[in-house]
Formats: sequence, C-alpha cells, structure tokens
Amino acid sequence: MIPALREVDEVQALYLQFLQALGEAGFRGDLSPCYASRTVLATDNSIYQVLPQAVVYPRDTRDLQLIMELAEREEFHQVVLSPRGGGTGTNGQSLTDGLVVDVSRHMNRILEINPGERWVRVQAGVVKDQLNAALAPHGLFFAPELSTSNRATIGGMINTDASGQGSCVYGKTRDHVLELSTVLMGGGLWQSAPLGDEQLRETSAREDRVGRVHRVCDQIAWDKAELIERKFPKLNRCLTGYDLAHIRKNDTFDLNSVLCGSEGTLGFIVEAKLNVLPIPKCAALVNLKYDHFQDALRDATELMRAGPTSIETVDSKVLQLAMEDIVWHSVSEFFPPPSKGEEQRPVRGINLVEYTADSEEELDSALERFTAQIDALIGQPGKSFGYSIARGHAEVSRIWGMRKRAVGLLGNVQGEKRPIPFVEDTAVPPEHLADFIAEFRAVLDDAGLSYGMFGHVDAGVLHVRPAIDMKDPEQAALVRPITDKVAALTQKYHGLLWGEHGKGVRSEYAPAFFGELYPELQKIKAAFDPRNQLNPGKIATPSRVSALLKIDEVVTRGELDRAIPVQVWDGYSEGVHCNGNGACFNWNPDDPMCPSYKATRERIHSPKGRAMLMKEWLRQLSAKGVDPVEAARRFREQSFFVGLPGRIKNTLARARGEYDFNHEVNEAMQGCLACKSCAGQCPVKVDVPEFRSKFLELYYSRYLRPLKDYFVGGLEFVMPQLARVPQLYNWPLKLKPVRWLLERGLGLADSPLLARKSLHKAMNELGVPYAAPDCLAAMGPAQRERAVIVVQDAFTSYFDAEVVADTLRLLKQLDFFPLVAPFRANGKPLHVHGFLRQFQRVALANSEMLAELATSGVPLVGVDPSMTLTYRGEYGKLLGERAPKVQLLQEWLASQREHLQRQRHRLRPASFHLLPHCTEQTIATASLRDWQSVFTALGLELHTENLGCCGMAGTYGHETGHKETSQVIFQQSWAPRLSGDTGPLLASGYSCRCQAKRFAGVTLRHPLQGVLAQLQG
Repeated sequence: MIPALREVDEVQALYLQFLQALGEAGFRGDLSPCYASRTVLATDNSIYQVLPQAVVYPRDTRDLQLIMELAEREEFHQVVLSPRGGGTGTNGQSLTDGLVVDVSRHMNRILEINPGERWVRVQAGVVKDQLNAALAPHGLFFAPELSTSNRATIGGMINTDASGQGSCVYGKTRDHVLELSTVLMGGGLWQSAPLGDEQLRETSAREDRVGRVHRVCDQIAWDKAELIERKFPKLNRCLTGYDLAHIRKNDTFDLNSVLCGSEGTLGFIVEAKLNVLPIPKCAALVNLKYDHFQDALRDATELMRAGPTSIETVDSKVLQLAMEDIVWHSVSEFFPPPSKGEEQRPVRGINLVEYTADSEEELDSALERFTAQIDALIGQPGKSFGYSIARGHAEVSRIWGMRKRAVGLLGNVQGEKRPIPFVEDTAVPPEHLADFIAEFRAVLDDAGLSYGMFGHVDAGVLHVRPAIDMKDPEQAALVRPITDKVAALTQKYHGLLWGEHGKGVRSEYAPAFFGELYPELQKIKAAFDPRNQLNPGKIATPSRVSALLKIDEVVTRGELDRAIPVQVWDGYSEGVHCNGNGACFNWNPDDPMCPSYKATRERIHSPKGRAMLMKEWLRQLSAKGVDPVEAARRFREQSFFVGLPGRIKNTLARARGEYDFNHEVNEAMQGCLACKSCAGQCPVKVDVPEFRSKFLELYYSRYLRPLKDYFVGGLEFVMPQLARVPQLYNWPLKLKPVRWLLERGLGLADSPLLARKSLHKAMNELGVPYAAPDCLAAMGPAQRERAVIVVQDAFTSYFDAEVVADTLRLLKQLDFFPLVAPFRANGKPLHVHGFLRQFQRVALANSEMLAELATSGVPLVGVDPSMTLTYRGEYGKLLGERAPKVQLLQEWLASQREHLQRQRHRLRPASFHLLPHCTEQTIATASLRDWQSVFTALGLELHTENLGCCGMAGTYGHETGHKETSQVIFQQSWAPRLSGDTGPLLASGYSCRCQAKRFAGVTLRHPLQGVLAQLQG
C-alpha cells in the first residue's frame, strides 16, 4: 500500500509517484515503500548505510523495461535506480538513496542448459550455487568461484566481474560471458555478444542509444589504444569496470567487456548466456603449515611454479577463529595438533594448494612431484614445516568451506573493534605480494590496528581487514588516511586498490588511477546514462557537473550505531554485530540456515534483516529517551494488570491502522521459527531467537498478546494433568467444530494428540524408576557406573511417549540402568514467545531440581535435541555456570563406546539414514558424529543426510498464520527425502517426526528405535 502523498516530503513524494505510475503501467512485480524493507536494504557487507526511498522487485524483463521507460520521462529525471542481487558487496555498490531494484526475488530461473555446446542461459537473480547444482548432473560447472557463492547472484557477479579462488586457471566472470541481455535507459532491450566488423558497422549506424554506445566505445578503443595498453596493469585481477583493455579482442568488438564490472551504472542485466566447463574428475588439497604468515606469502611465489590449480593463504587469526566456529568440526582432521612427544609449534600461516585432474593417475603424478619438492625443503628457513593432504571433492570442499567463511569469521572477534572492509582486496603482481604486504602491515601497525589476512596469493590478491570500532569517531577517521596510503602503495607496486570486490564508494580513486583515460570513461557513462540516474557516484560520472562518491562522505553504520547507548548495545549484543556478510541469504534448501528466508525470499525474514530492524528499533527508542533494557526490567516487576488499559488502547489503534514501526519489526520477528540455525551458522553468531524474545517481551508490554501465546506458553504446565485422561483432550480435537474453533479462535492448526499409552505406565511395565534421591542413594557401584537419568520434556513425554519408552527399553537391553527425572517444565515455549519473566522462574526451578539430581554423579541426558539444547543455550545465558549439564542422548552414548561394542553381537546388521534436527545440526554439530560413533560401535551403518529445516520448529508450524510457510519449508528439503523408501530413515527431532506424519503421511522412527528394532531376541 502506497501512503498518501501529503504525509511525506518532496523527495519521498517523487518516488511514491514513480511507484504509483509503475503500478498503473502494469508492473507485475512487488512494490515496497515500507520502512522495514528500506531499512534492511540500506546495508550490504560494507561499512556504509544508505536508506533507499523504496524497493521494487521486478517479476520479469518487461517490468525492468517499464522502470527504465518511466525513468526517461521528464517528471522522473531526478529518480535514481540501483540494481541489487545478493547484496554482498563490500563497498556499497548496491546502496542508494533512491530506488533499489532487487532482481533476486522473482528473476531467478535457469532458462536453458545446453550440455553439448557447454553453455547455459540464466536470469540475473540466479544464485551461483543454484546454477552449479543444476549443472552438476551434466558434469559441468560455472567456474568463477566466490566465498559468497551460496547467495551471490549471477547478475551481481557480472556487475562486479567477480572472481576468487582458482582465477589464475579459470579467469573471471567476464571470461565466461557469451551474451548479455541488458535493459538500457529508456527501456530498450539489447542482447550483446562479440561482433565482427560488419555487424559492428550495422549496429553503430543505429540512431538510438544502442548505436550511440557502440560508436563511443569503438572510437575510444581505436583512439586510445596505446594509452589503454600502457595504463591497464597486466594482472589476473585487472578489475576496473568499463574494461577498455578488452573492448577489442580477437578481431571482434565486445560490449560485454564494458558491461561486466559496470556495477549497474550502465543498465540492468536481465539474462546471461554463460560458458560452462567440465567438472574436474579428481581433486586434492595440500595444506602447508608455516611459522610465519610472511613465509607463506613468499613461498607461494615458488609454489606457483609447480602448476597448481590455485593457492590460497590464511593467517593465524583466521585459523584461530575457524577453530572456534561450527566449521571446525568438518576440517579439524586436516589440521591435527602435534602428537605426544612432538614439539608444540604454533601455526601462523597456511597455504592451501589445490590440484585437479581428469584421472587419479594424473593427480597422483602431480602430487608426487609437488610433495617431493616440499619434503626436500621442510625445515629450511621460510619453508613449510609440515603438511596434510585432503583427497577427493568431498574432503576438498570441506576445507574450501572453511576458507569461504573467513570473511565472516573475521567479524566474530571479541570486543567492539571489528575487522571491516575498506582496503581489503588489493591486487599486485604476485611476485611483489610479500614486499607489498610487509609495507601494508607497517601502515596498519603504525596506526596501532590489529587485522586478519587471507586471500588468493596465486593472483596477488590479499584480503586485509583492519579492526576498527566505527562507533568511535576517532577510530572511524582512520579510514581516510589508511585508504590513501594503501592506494599509494598499490600504485608503487603496479597494482590496484580494487582487485576483487569492485569500486562502489571507492570510485573516488578512479580518476587518479585512470588519469587521462578517466574522461573516456565519462563518455561511456554519458552514452548509456546521460542524466546520471543509474547507480550514480560509482565508477564514473557522465560529466564534470556530477561528482563521484567519497569514502568519508557516505553515512556509515557506525555513525548511526553511535545513537544507541552502551548499556542498550550490550543488552542486545546477540544482533548488533551483524556485519552484513549475508551468510543467512543461503540459497541451498538442504542447508538449515534460516528457513523463513528460503521460504519467503523476503529479506526482512532473514537474520540479517531482523538484526538491521532491531538496531533501527533500538536507535528509534534511544532517540525517544527510552532504555529498552530498563523498560524490560520494570515490566518484569509489574503484575499483568498494570498498564492493561494502555495495551488495550494501543491494540485498538493498531486495529484502526495507525502506523507504528514496532509493527513492522514485529512482523519480521513473528516469521522467525526460533530454530537457532543462525546462532550456530552465522559467522558472527547473530542469535535471532534471543533478541526476538526480548523484542516480543517489550512489544507486548504495549499491545495485547494473542490468546495462542498463552495457550502455547502454558501447555507444558497442563500436560501432566491432561495426560491422566488423554481421551478428554484427544477426542474433542477430532471434532470439526473444535478444530475450526482452534484455528479461528486460537490460531492453532493440526494440534497433536496425546500419546495413547502414558510414559508413566510404560515405565512401570519396564521397571524403570524415577530418579528420586532415595533411589539414587540405593544404587550399588556397578549399577551407578551404568546409570543414566533421562530428563523429560513435554513434547516427547506426552505427545511422543513411545519414543521415550523405546529409549528406556533399549537402554535396559543394552545393560544400562536408566532412570527418569520427574517432569518439570523446561520453559522453552515461554522463551520463544517472549515470556521472559516466566521463563526465568521456570528455569530456576527446573535447574534446582536437576542440580540436585546431578549431585549423584549420574549423567543427565535429554531425548529431544531442541529442548535439550535449551539447557546449554537459553539456560546458559541466564544462569551461566549454574546451568544444568544435560547431554544429548548420542553425546552420552558415544562416551560409552566400549560398552556398546561389547553389545554389538546382539544386533542384526542394518543400514540407516539419519534426518537430523536443524538445531542439532547447527548448535551441536559434533553430536552428529556421535550418532555415527554409536551406530558404528553397535555394528550398524548410519549415513547422515544434508537437510534443511522441516518447517515445524516447536509450535511454529501449528500456528495458523505460519501453516503455509511451514509447508513450503517442508517441501523444499524434507519432502523429496520422503518420496521413496522411508524404511531406513530415522529422525532425531520430535518436530521433524511430527511434520513428516503431518505433510507426508510418513511415520519416522527415532534413531534409538532403529537400533532397538535390530536387537535379536
């Protein structure tokens, strides 16, 4: 809905008129002038924050043409447009105070794959990993590699001429572009491809914009050929935008060399025809360790002579951060600590040297030559002191996955000084890299800054991120002098300031770099965009009248963050350090990261989006003199009835449609599943469920809560009573009027039924006692050694009691002595819905009971991953060291490996596939290996599937407002796994088993139920 024009200022009115005109002209996509969408798209992965006037999401090429046609009309000449793809730019390339045109939501189809001729045609919003997943069955891949490949769009790659690891062999994006379809200013659609002389003459003779741009570019290529040859550095990463050096190649004219790297300043890329390559059949990675990072850099030049596919380097800071991250569990075997008796030798630099081949024999030969060279030099000054080898695509991919997280990991250091991008992608000839970096480091050391480094040493590109607290004006002021000095250094070493991540706001250095050629760039810009409406201020201006952006004149995030008081900043630390890396925009449906974003493609429903909205919410509260931390404390001390009239009044105002930014933030927070995947997978550990609960607590101090929240929050407390007569609960739920009332009145759908047979009854039949103090005291030493206490949770104990009963049955049959802790509410549903006062009370009471049981020395374990991990998550944050130590079942069982091995003769061999719970995957990654260890010890095979979220997440999927989204999430990843033989499938999460039954009609077993079925006799 577009607001009334009288409510806005002149600039906003212009853009709202533009949106209205778009709608009237038949625009089929989405138009969003709402403040939430604008706030989320005000940032990328740079230090800057620029609020756009609105966001549009075109549905097709015709929508983009409408935008450009309208922008040509005189009344809209002041409207500026900036295209946006993945939004992962580090230099503000897609930021604008005008209109953001986001092609990633709808224009993301792979249109045609031609395996025979090895090309593919795609829309601009296709994600790089999405494309390679579609190409993989054909044995092909799109070669330019990026650390952001799971969210970077092809359009964004073209606009920044992106490249990364392996560029010395595979080149850059422009090297693989065959044809581009581009919407030009005025709405014309042009398909550009290399032209011969005759085709160029015909095209240049046209009287329209297409003819003009071809004439201008061709004239520059001829007239300035000598100057272009002299000015453009001979680098693998000759990233300049408007690439004059490659306009003419192989006797053809190629406009794509100008469009690639143009950062949306010349037109909107809508489709691309791309060259694709065969996937190398074999791969290996040699991981070399060094005493000093500088040694790794210098040695890389020598290593390149051995002809590897790529060489990447990582310093000790990045490596240490990786060790503290979720990713380390997947790569630690390749970086083993010293064995007993070996000298403890710190690793301060690593070179990752990749070899690929089309046969194992070819790969063996290359590795033998290379390792012989390394072995001969081990122990010599400046050389590697050891190495390991990862063999095969799967193992190599794991290490590259760690390397890809380096950018995000650098943002996860402690304290307010965070490594930030502004001089982070310099490129120099590789032979000069070590000397260049030595001087670079001296610049940063003189300024007293710490930093992390990693990069592509084979291409002479190193990513360097100095740690600065941008909220501190004195520290923020360092950006200018350091950038100036680094720019001068790159010129000294015949390199570039922008070797990989484009110019963006750094375009102010373009005139100095291009010198006499810069006016030629201005001519190109003027031919495409004479009024400077397309992403203005980047790369070049059409005339001297308009100016380029300057690095210290664009608003930074730090400037806005300063408005948030320290105590508020610290009180919401779970989200304030989001660095915009965009790891949460992950395309892969089989990755658990942020299912709500995958299902909706709405940026506000991503961890980054919610973090940006939360910071803006905190900033607005601070501007009004409201301290949310203090307000929450006061609210927790009040009774329910204090402030009730105000909540009623505000709720009525909301119903009348009165605007409040709180409602936009609430919409984003309500869409969160609280699955905790962000807390585990985000490189800087943004924890949306944690700050979401804080927001909801304050939001509902101003507005009335829906009844469903009270129902869900109180469910744990009434379950024990209802379970005594389950038919009194279950029978009404089978009646249509009751189901209708629940859906319409409470907003709950498909409520689960209580277990027919209670856990208490099953315990009596099995002879399993409750963990009472007298029972624990009466145990003998042998019994105590095999004892374990199962901590109940409401979902498995009352809705899925058979799973708990089978767990107890199996433990007894495996000669353990299981006990069951008396039921106490866990409180997770309370935390999820922002009942923090009540959660604190429940957590304290539950912890007190569990602490008493723990004094017996008997381990505590939980059955459901989500509920069990609450003890180390939410309880841990509330109680610190006093939080009860409750292990996951598999964690404890893995510690009993020797005992399990003695039982394996009692089990029939079998093979299973584990469908893991998303919280288990991301918060307790190592525990998946524990499942593997347990099954192996028992003589069973277990294969863990890569899987996304099932879409349930506690009660999320049962809420009527979320049912559709829940089903979409389920269909994306889980549904395909349940379409065939489901017999060997096991699911560790209650929510997952519930969702499988609900949407696929499949009854999945818990992993221990799978083991139980294999017991003989």
